[in-house]
Amino acid sequence: MTFKGALDYGKEILKSAGIADYGLDAWYLMEYSNRIDKSWYYLHSSDEMEDENFQEYKLLLKKRGERVPLQYITGSQEFMGMSFKVNSHVLIPRQDTETLVEEAAKMLEPGMEVLDLCTGSGCVMISLLKQKDIIGTASDISKQALLIAKENAKNLQVEVNLVRSDLFQNITGKYDMILANPPYIPTGVIETLMPEVKNFEPMEALDGKEDGMYFLRKIVKEGKGFLKSNGYLCMEIGHDQGGRAAFLMEENGYRNVKVIKDLARNDRVVCGNLPAVK
Repeated sequence: MTFKGALDYGKEILKSAGIADYGLDAWYLMEYSNRIDKSWYYLHSSDEMEDENFQEYKLLLKKRGERVPLQYITGSQEFMGMSFKVNSHVLIPRQDTETLVEEAAKMLEPGMEVLDLCTGSGCVMISLLKQKDIIGTASDISKQALLIAKENAKNLQVEVNLVRSDLFQNITGKYDMILANPPYIPTGVIETLMPEVKNFEPMEALDGKEDGMYFLRKIVKEGKGFLKSNGYLCMEIGHDQGGRAAFLMEENGYRNVKVIKDLARNDRVVCGNLPAVK
């Protein structure tokens, strides 16, 4: 079968499986299984694909048709213009989370010590370390997630201190900034999510308990003991949690609290700082 024929075949398979972006996903899987790019394809679309590669392509299409996320099949996802390794032990980095990185970067100064909770793939902390001359610590409750974060840090050539911890349980010292992208989806909402999310992404990184605010509340309250004077706390939140998260921070003594929207104009990040000790 020619490359063009294989691509058309892939599109049809994924379309019939109900994949919304069937055309793009069929292309990405063919690109991945054949180690080609678009410029090569346009020159060789009428060439015959090696049978071994076509069999691999069919296997990948089958996985995607079963709603396995594309990123878990290819093992990577782009974030802040960089490629991060991912697998089923970490959330797939999303463009929405770039809002957290961008907002944090505005407040960071050279030499600041930063803690990233619920780090997963490490995409938030690593992205900041690539931009800013800071000292980074990243933690996660999952040993497997930390292995992925370690590999991403090595691949992207940054130094980060990785700690296995259930939020602040094994954290020591105080920080100029604490970042977190914690689980914030209400338990009852998870069943309504896309199959790619609810069936394949790690549940412990999604489930924010009954109202989705459980981990946000813990971080806001306990974080005060790990922030330096005038230290910042910035967290990713759900699209309908801005008002509640801002009130929670103000209630716990944080000042200059603000809610930042993502590109879709949804509430996405809440930030505030502890008053300086006089």
